[in-house]
Amino acid sequence: QVQLVESGGGLVQPGGSLKLACVASGSIFSISNMGWYRQAPGKQRELVALITSGGFTNYGDSAKGRFTISRDDAKNTVYLQMNSLIPKDTAVYYCNAFVARTRNNYWGQGTQVTVSS
Repeated sequence: QVQLVESGGGLVQPGGSLKLACVASGSIFSISNMGWYRQAPGKQRELVALITSGGFTNYGDSAKGRFTISRDDAKNTVYLQMNSLIPKDTAVYYCNAFVARTRNNYWGQGTQVTVSS
């Protein structure tokens, strides 16, 4: 089992920045990939960014050029640095951990990001 706890969400003005953090606990050695997804009201959950255990990164189209995912294995933490935020970035952001061996996905409780003036 893997437990994920997100933090760092909040209200920010357009053009501003936020940094989300996700701390993993439990069977962390089994984690293959970690990532961030988001879900806006009335829309499907979508990939924002993911990072593999080897450090390979992949970004959703909405995040390319503005967001950066990183991981600190010593702290069991994945970060999402979000710059140049726009109102369309408003959503609940969820941390995800994928365990390839069991094909299980684990999710955090989500953190609200609101971009508004």
